[in-house]
Amino acid sequence: MFLSPADQSRSHHPADHIRDEKRRHHPDLSKLMGWKAMRKEADIPEGEWEKEKAWALRMGLTAADTIEDRSIPTFARGELPHYAGINTFLKAPYTEDVTEVGNYDATVLGAPFDGGTTYRPGTRFGPQGVRKISALYTPYNYEIGVDLREEMSLCDAGDIFTIPGNIEKTFDQISRAVSHVFSSGSMPIIIGGDHSIGFPCVRGIAECTSKKIGIVHFDRHADIQEKDLDERMHTTPWFHSTNLPNVPAKNLVQVGIGGWQVPREAVKVARERETNIITMGDMEKMGIDKTAEMALEMAWDGVDMVYMSFDIDSIDCGFVPGTGWPEPGGFLPREALALASKVAAEGICGMELVEVSPPYDQSEITALMGTRVIVDVLGSLVSNGRMGAHRKHIDKPVSLPMGDYSEETHGKRWSTRARSE
Repeated sequence: MFLSPADQSRSHHPADHIRDEKRRHHPDLSKLMGWKAMRKEADIPEGEWEKEKAWALRMGLTAADTIEDRSIPTFARGELPHYAGINTFLKAPYTEDVTEVGNYDATVLGAPFDGGTTYRPGTRFGPQGVRKISALYTPYNYEIGVDLREEMSLCDAGDIFTIPGNIEKTFDQISRAVSHVFSSGSMPIIIGGDHSIGFPCVRGIAECTSKKIGIVHFDRHADIQEKDLDERMHTTPWFHSTNLPNVPAKNLVQVGIGGWQVPREAVKVARERETNIITMGDMEKMGIDKTAEMALEMAWDGVDMVYMSFDIDSIDCGFVPGTGWPEPGGFLPREALALASKVAAEGICGMELVEVSPPYDQSEITALMGTRVIVDVLGSLVSNGRMGAHRKHIDKPVSLPMGDYSEETHGKRWSTRARSE
């Protein structure tokens, strides 16, 4: 198409002209997400970022005189630089004293356990891997116009003390930790670990409420048989979860199931319990919006809260090689992120991200994908005003005893002075 010199030089920026009714070959930029997001950023406060910088100077000392940016400390503290520091998830505050988790909207917990793995191990290192690569991110997302640091509070309570070689004792530890966080009002975000942790995570929430809980489960595998290799393994969490009195089987929705790794034992249980399976093929035919709508409708039918379980192997293994049971034909990353965000938009009472196995990962891309799922879920909760919606249903909170250590009596940790003979 020939354009006159005037049209060739004509700016398409909305601020530079008044658009006439005639349509041009370029779209109206003011209707694009990029234009809207650019303006939305101006409305996001910056107070927490300024506080973070002041805190870093207090904790890390002021910088050398040659440093022109006086917000930079001598010792790396907080978000910057991304390559330095001792990582928590997203470099959020570390709540070494877990009695403080109730001060935060959400709490990250690691569940470093792969004793339920039936093929490739390594997911015990999943929490470390996800935390490490999460340092790459800032708390701000341009497209949805959310800054997590400014619009919610997040902490990292570290890892649950799991017991290698004893799955039942580990389950008890996980349920206890999750129930503590949930009872405080903070939303638990658990990083696994293999998928066997799904059961104790749900159990930890279920014991703190008399209300009913639905589950949306993203996976390529059904994970609902009673036992595998004579134990409760990572293929069994939803059998035992839906045995809990306030977790109805009819409200379990599994999205992305399919391929050559779905045991017939699991299919029989799903049929008997009348759970809900949406295959990858179903999602392709219906589209993302319809799939999310159906999943939400079935998960929320007659319940008060919904829990999200996201197995990283639900995504095509070409994008997430670092997992225990890789399977081709899964979600594309954009599909997975969109579906998780749409489910979270209605509110969740907790979530787990499982099956990241760093020993099999390439360039940390699987751990990065796990990080992205979590931050997109948090961003969706914030942008849709659903963060903290679960708190009103905590009607049976637990109270766990602490040890009797005190600094007054025992002194600070590692404070004993070296003695010479």
